[in-house]
Amino acid sequence: MPFATILTDETIEAHTRAGYWGNRTITNCLDDAAAATPDKTAFVDSRRGITFGQLKQEVDRCALGLLELGVRPGDVVSFQLPNWIEWIVVHYAASRIGAVSNPLIPIYRDREVGFMVALAKSKVLVVPREFRGFDYPAMAERLRPQWPELEHVLVVGSSWDEFAATPWEERRELPSWRPDPNDVTLLIFTSGTTGEPKGVMHTHNTAIAANNPLPARLGITSESVLHMASTLAHLTGFLYGARLGVQNGATCVLQDVWDAARFVELVAEHGITYTSAATPFLHDLVSAPNLAEHDLSSLRRFCCMGAPIPRALVRQARRKLPGLVVLGGWGQTEDALVTLGIPGDPDDKLIDTDGYPWPGMRIRVVDADGTELPPGAEGRLQVAGPFLFVGYAERLDLARESFTGEWFDTGDLATIDADGYLRIAGRTKDVIIRGGENIPVAYVENVLYEHPDVEAAAVVAIPDPRLQERACACLVLNPGAHLDLEQLRGFLAEKGVAKQYWPERVELFPELPRTASGKIQKFQLRALVEKHSGTGPRPVQ
Repeated sequence: MPFATILTDETIEAHTRAGYWGNRTITNCLDDAAAATPDKTAFVDSRRGITFGQLKQEVDRCALGLLELGVRPGDVVSFQLPNWIEWIVVHYAASRIGAVSNPLIPIYRDREVGFMVALAKSKVLVVPREFRGFDYPAMAERLRPQWPELEHVLVVGSSWDEFAATPWEERRELPSWRPDPNDVTLLIFTSGTTGEPKGVMHTHNTAIAANNPLPARLGITSESVLHMASTLAHLTGFLYGARLGVQNGATCVLQDVWDAARFVELVAEHGITYTSAATPFLHDLVSAPNLAEHDLSSLRRFCCMGAPIPRALVRQARRKLPGLVVLGGWGQTEDALVTLGIPGDPDDKLIDTDGYPWPGMRIRVVDADGTELPPGAEGRLQVAGPFLFVGYAERLDLARESFTGEWFDTGDLATIDADGYLRIAGRTKDVIIRGGENIPVAYVENVLYEHPDVEAAAVVAIPDPRLQERACACLVLNPGAHLDLEQLRGFLAEKGVAKQYWPERVELFPELPRTASGKIQKFQLRALVEKHSGTGPRPVQ
């Protein structure tokens, strides 16, 4: 059953008439690339490479196999895979037959995966046999009772291998029909602030549109060599790793585990020209021990998203990699990349702002009453345009509440200067961003309250020179209880919480600062935490 959305005929007509929605799917792009350059390398991962012609063949075979398993248009195919070519094949095969791709971040564990696959009502789940020491099939087996709609689990390194090798084309033909470009093609979860993740839905048109302007601004052509080390299950990895190269007939090099020294080797080996990642990746690159030993002259663009770019880091990058242009940008799962710096901009734009809007995307800041504010004034950031999502799965009322007419309220505070450049000032949403990875604070706090020794809990951000922010758990314990960081992490592991969400510091308080109405005052907590270090009881002042 196709997902209900908030998409209207008026929106479809407006973006189509303006030329932003071209009614193409990603498999149209794959077919074009396979016809034009069948022998050109499409993707390289840590295990193999694949040409456009081979990719099309594997995608079509997988699509037929999914049909054989009973997958139909509108059904959800979930896959929790590293940045491997199998990830690409599953996504493109699902798109080919009108199924909905639901990529899951590899770090997710029982609690997150259990919730997400249940909400998606997935029919098929694809997982690795093992990645970074974790047993994914065992987790799927534990969670299977929670997923009545799930019919098949395919394991890369086991059952997937037989599935992928089966000549399904001998049993049936690939249907000639194509998905409606305004149907949902992607269900991707974003960290929630209300205690549960939200399933963001994008159509073929919104996903294609989000990548269309990049070549003109960034100089991307079919001769470019792209790179992606961020998980493909983030919208950054999805758009600029899994799809940007195919949309432009370019090669993409995938890293399944980030390692700066290995990235340096890959740049020299493949002539990588462009990468997109969170700011800590740039920090690691300029600090790589083998940087001076390799030719990185091909690398021309490094797009930083998810955290501000310190001026010192940009200066260091220019000194060590003089041909590299570092660009800052801002976006969300709901609206893709909305703004990005423009090569050739002066430093006050490149470094001190979060970029300029893409064609078709509009931004504004408003006050508490919804009145648009003048340049330089700080207010709530709202976005409109063809990249916007079409609703939260099974939560359409929540999506509608986020809009004022065509304007989506991002939950961020910002200013826009007189030239139209964005500067994010803070977040109205209670989210910590650790190295570009959102930590859903309310979700983690809800789990902490399940600990029998915890009377009150709040999670706040603490600054970090590399990752920008880390999470600190501020706890009030029951009388006589003791809980340190190691014990807390063991509890979160038992609860199946992803390791990247675990607090990296614990502070114990006799009570938490609160307003007269009882709401925890996190700004006071942050100030108290910054005054102290280590674990131990801290008086509230």
